[in-house]
Amino acid sequence: MNSTIYPRTILSKIRKYLYTEDIIVLHGARQVGKTFILYSLKKILDDEKQLTHFMDIEDSRLIPILEEGVEKFKFYLEEEGFNFQTLKGKKKLFVFIDEIQYLKNPSSFLKLVKDHHPYIKLIVSGSSSFNIKAKFGDSLVGRTVNFEIFNLSFEEFLNFHGVSFPLKVVTEKKIQELLRFFELYSRCGGYPKIALTRDLEMKEKYLQQIIDTYIKKDVRDLAVIKDIGKFNKLLEALAAQSGQLLNVMELSNTCAISKQTVEHYLFILEETYVIKLLRPFSTNIRSELFKTPKIYFYDTGLMQMLWLKSLPKQLIGNVFETAIFSELVKKYGPESLGYWRTKDKKEIDFVLKIGKNILPIEVKLNFAQFNLSPIKYFLSKYKIDRFKFVALHGSPKDKSYVYPWNL
Repeated sequence: MNSTIYPRTILSKIRKYLYTEDIIVLHGARQVGKTFILYSLKKILDDEKQLTHFMDIEDSRLIPILEEGVEKFKFYLEEEGFNFQTLKGKKKLFVFIDEIQYLKNPSSFLKLVKDHHPYIKLIVSGSSSFNIKAKFGDSLVGRTVNFEIFNLSFEEFLNFHGVSFPLKVVTEKKIQELLRFFELYSRCGGYPKIALTRDLEMKEKYLQQIIDTYIKKDVRDLAVIKDIGKFNKLLEALAAQSGQLLNVMELSNTCAISKQTVEHYLFILEETYVIKLLRPFSTNIRSELFKTPKIYFYDTGLMQMLWLKSLPKQLIGNVFETAIFSELVKKYGPESLGYWRTKDKKEIDFVLKIGKNILPIEVKLNFAQFNLSPIKYFLSKYKIDRFKFVALHGSPKDKSYVYPWNL
């Protein structure tokens, strides 16, 4: 693997739990950088002179070792040179297990290690929220601390390109540089390998490999898909609709798949971090649960390769909106975000709710495209006085008009 370890902002949050008794669990989509985060944590511990060991159980030879129980696992570690007599009561051994979902019953294994061998600290990753939830039973409640890993945020994307952020000095030249980078970020997405690849054709090739090797394979296996052609058609239809209201019946008719099957596929796609169904914002929880969600892809590069079969050189409006969605999710979490739409079609792209604070956010490519009337109606209805209008082109005219990195 690449010997360079690029910093991820979530590392500072995970580090707080390195010396607690919790099992650390990372979960997220394939290829978003979970393995690099594990190696980054290992390097931190190695630099602190701690004992560490890394197990990637995509290497099928390691699976029987963990499946056969804790004693077999301990014997394996002893064969690797770790002396448990010197460990007990003196020092911890930090064991990293990548792709834990390959175990048949990871819950039992993790519980036994945690409860009976406190000198072993486990830090594990899994590539599917669905698999993690299905295989992690109630016995692990109170024993784990969980972190969702997404693809790169814009700040991380800049760091991967050697650009320091936040800016120490804001100049017009610096703003123009950030605008160019955000347009590139929006067009190509935030998968780490794609960010590190300069050639556009190679980016497209690698994204297609992610689709073929991971997206379709993982979802196909989890959803037990029989007609791959129809499923692929559904993926393409969903990609074309990122940022739009979800119409299950229309998808069912377009792809010749039953409504129940479409809903099943949507569930799996959401649990494997391919898409997110964004619910409407409402102060009435009951009404919120029964309104139509909007669909967004987590990655704009993936979305465009499914939809357009290429990465266009011009940034498209709904691609930019999807990029802003992805940024907001990484900054504030998926549960903090909704959208707002009235029956007479007044609409606001995003509503961010943190505690009691509500912030409506409208997104357009150009500041000149902003229509103030839905925002005015929303501000009056919810008795608030703040909003954000996000764009790339044109000039912001006051503090409510912001570039994406100022959200």
